[in-house]
Parts: sequence; C-alpha cells; structure tokens
Amino acid sequence: MSKLVSAAHAASLIKDGMVVSVSSSSGLGCPDAVLAAIGERFDAEGHPKNITTLHPIAAGDMYGIKGIDHLAKPGLLTRTLCGSYPSGPSSAEPPQIWKMIGDNSVAAYNVPSGILFDMHREAAAKRPGVLTKVGLDTFADPRHQGCAMNAAASEPIVSVQQFDGEEWLYFRAIVPNISIIRATTADERGNLTYEHEGAYLGGLEQALAARNNGGIVIAQVKRVVENDTLKPHDVRVPGVLVDHIVVAPDQLQTTLTPYDPAISGEIFRPLSTFRTPEMNIQKVIARRVAMELRDGMAVNIGFGISANVPRILLEEGQHGKVTWVIEQGAVGGVPLLDFKFGCASNAEAIMPSPHQFIYFQAGGFDASLLSFLQIDRHGSVNVSKLSARPHVTAGAGGFVDITSRAKKIVFSGFFNAGAKLSLADGAIRIDQEGKVKKVVGEVEHISFSGKRAVAQGQDITYVTERCVMKLTPDGLMVTELAPGIDLERDVLAQAEIPLAIANDLKVTPASLYQDRPIGLSLNGGASLGGAHG
Repeated sequence: MSKLVSAAHAASLIKDGMVVSVSSSSGLGCPDAVLAAIGERFDAEGHPKNITTLHPIAAGDMYGIKGIDHLAKPGLLTRTLCGSYPSGPSSAEPPQIWKMIGDNSVAAYNVPSGILFDMHREAAAKRPGVLTKVGLDTFADPRHQGCAMNAAASEPIVSVQQFDGEEWLYFRAIVPNISIIRATTADERGNLTYEHEGAYLGGLEQALAARNNGGIVIAQVKRVVENDTLKPHDVRVPGVLVDHIVVAPDQLQTTLTPYDPAISGEIFRPLSTFRTPEMNIQKVIARRVAMELRDGMAVNIGFGISANVPRILLEEGQHGKVTWVIEQGAVGGVPLLDFKFGCASNAEAIMPSPHQFIYFQAGGFDASLLSFLQIDRHGSVNVSKLSARPHVTAGAGGFVDITSRAKKIVFSGFFNAGAKLSLADGAIRIDQEGKVKKVVGEVEHISFSGKRAVAQGQDITYVTERCVMKLTPDGLMVTELAPGIDLERDVLAQAEIPLAIANDLKVTPASLYQDRPIGLSLNGGASLGGAHG
C-alpha cells in the first residue's frame, strides 16, 4: 500500500486531544505544508481540538514560514512545549502564538531544547523521564517558573528530585501520538534522506517516540524516488518508522532560501565570498570577544553580536583555528547569519541536533559565545524574556543546555539599551545616553545562573562596548575599560548595582575601534593596554 498521502489527509489523522511533535528550527526543516493543512482543517471542520504540540526548536518564523502559527488558533491548540518560539523585530505585528500566550488561551512552556530532545528519547525507550542538572536555578527550575510562560501553564512539567545524594531536575517524558518530520527525499517505503537540508535536527528521535508508542509518523519531503535507489548510509530515518509521506516540492530549505547547496554541504564556497562585518560598534564588541579565543578550541556561538565572530576570524586570517559548533548540528565551516542562522557553509560534519546537545550539556566543548539582555548582581543572565516586547525574544532555545556546564562563556551585548554611540579617533563616544539599564539587581528571567557558575568554577566574561567584566565569587568586576569611556560616568553610574573594579584595570586596544585589521593572533590573543589612570 502506498504511503503517499495529501497534506489534507495527513491533517485528518490528528484526532482531538492528541500530542503532536514537530521537527523544525525556525524555517530550517519546517514541515510547513502539513502544519498549514492542520490549520485549514480546523477552520473548516473545527477539528482537531485541544491538541498539545512539542517543538524542540522553534517551528516557523516571522518572515514567511508560519510554522506554529498555522496551529495558533483558540480551540485547536491547548498546550505547547517549545524550545523556542518565532521571533522578530518589535515593530512587526506579534505572531498569533505570542498573542495566545499573552491572553492565556494556550498553556505555553519554554523547555530547553536539549531537554525536549531528551524527553523524546526517554518516551521512545518507554522510560519515565529525564533526570538532569541542566536548568537548575534557571527559569526551568520549578522553584522559579518551572518553564511556564503564562498563568495557563499551571500543570507542572518538572520537579526537583534527590537521587544518589544529589539534586536533579526531573522532566516527565511526554509521548507523542503523531510526529511530523521533514526530509528532502523519500523512497516508496518511506526511507528518508536529507541531502538538501541544512541540518538533521531530531527527526529520528521524534519518529522513534511516536512509533514505539503506537503513534503515527508523517514525513514531508520534496520528492519521492523508486525503492532501492537510496544509499543506506544516506538514510537518516528508515522507512519502517514512517507511516505517511506528504510531497511538498516547493518547501524552502530555510527562511527565504529555496535552495543553496552550500548550506547542505554539497558544495564548498570560496572564503572570499563570505562578507565581513561593516565597521560599527557591534564589530568592535565582536573583535573583543574574538580575543578570548585560542587556537584549537571547539566553540559554540549563539545569535546576536557573537554570530559575527567567525567573520572576524576570516578577516584576520585566523579561519580554521577554531572549530565552530552550533546547536542545529553543524561542526566546523562558517556559521551563517540573518535568515540562514542555524546553518553553516563548508561544515566538516553535521551531527543530529540531539547528539550535539549531549556534547553541550556535558561541557565537552571549550567555549561558548552568547548574547545577553540583562545581567544581575549574581552574574545571572536573561536572554529569554522581555515582558515589554515578548516576541522580540525567541525564548531560551539551547541556551540553558549550552551554558549549564560550559567551561568558558563570553556573553556580549550593549551595556544599556537605547544609547547613541559613535566611533572616533580609536575610541568610543557616547552621543546620547541610553535610558534602559541592562546591568540590574535581579534579572527578569534567569536563563543562566551566575550562582551555579561560581559553584562550578566556570570562566564567565561579559563584553560590552564600554567595558569588560568578569564573574567572581563576590559578583561582577570591571576588568577592562574602552578608550573614551569614563569609568564613573559611563559604567558605574549606568549600572543599577555596585561593580567591583580590578586593581589592574586595563584598556581595550585602540586598534579594535579603527577600520582596519587588528592583527589578531589566537596563539596568545592581542595585548591589552596598561592600568587606567
């Protein structure tokens, strides 16, 4: 019997009250045609009703791939557990899912992406759930929010447990009735290959979780080929796990990208084709972050200013001395920017995302370069919640998994929000001070716990346009000042909390603020200036 079905038929398989798992990372790997059909069926029939959805990474975005927004209809979606959510500029209309979260018409949870993948694996093996230290003393901890994003999320999904004399978080496994995954090619038996995809994500784990518990697996693909024409080493999800195939020949490779063979590793781009950052304040910060790296490191990067650090290394002739590892699975190469973030060109390997998260959760890599929205007196960081403009943030994604045991973390961002800044004569100038302080007494949402970092001996640095700070057992210490910045007026007075000052306060090299290469060397970094007088 043929496994080929229409998107409408696939949607008809979802019954009221089911749990549906969706494989995606924003636009990357999003089975959007099937999700659209589910929404259309609800509009026409009023079914399925009251479903729960699981999204280890965000499904869809605000730029043309609706993803979860196809399902964001009161009555259709009752509960959702997501590693991240669609996000975009504050000037844009919020996605429907954020409106539902705000008015409590859906019970919404933000679960760290790696933990959500772990929950699928445990469900697949029919084990009760996940014991983990990832998320302790963050918003995922039930002594804080327990992953709940709104009042409707009142049912606990995580608890604190004592096991073998230690404290753990316990997330109960949630069994999906339906898993909707995506690939490039299916043969008639349902064997799936991913040759045009930018990542494998977690399709195999999600398929196993449904199949092993009597559920249904639906695969959206670009094309179907004859049996016995796919090479076994290329098959990422075997056909014995796949029940139905939906063909969507126009599925985008990722947001606004129909198909780029460099994303899927089919060709390698010349390094000269990658643009380097224009000279601005963000580039200065990225340059200073790059000085924290050393030859031979395996380094994770996140969205924001730090995403430009690989381009700094390219510009400085240091490409290849650091191996970049990103949560969607790419290892090596050049991580991409903007709508292609989460993909890499010229990668050495692409790991399944759940396996990449195991690497991150145990701290097997050397350093992580991430952003911040707020930093507090304990050195804790908020990157996952901005109440005034919630859809500007995507939630935590893999941030909590990545930072839980990372040996070294470099957070980057602006010291406060809204300041007008310029560069002149190898220094920074504050033309108009910002009004929103980002170094605060307590962060709104603990995405990273400074207290646990101190207890674990993690090396934590915060790089801003004005200064560099280090996390010490006594809190934040200013260790370095940018040229042109007044310590009292521009740093201490712009923080809500007292900041310690290093006895050997250094000056950031003026070369970082000039529009020419800085002579970066990852063998020993660039030297810093002497004490600030």
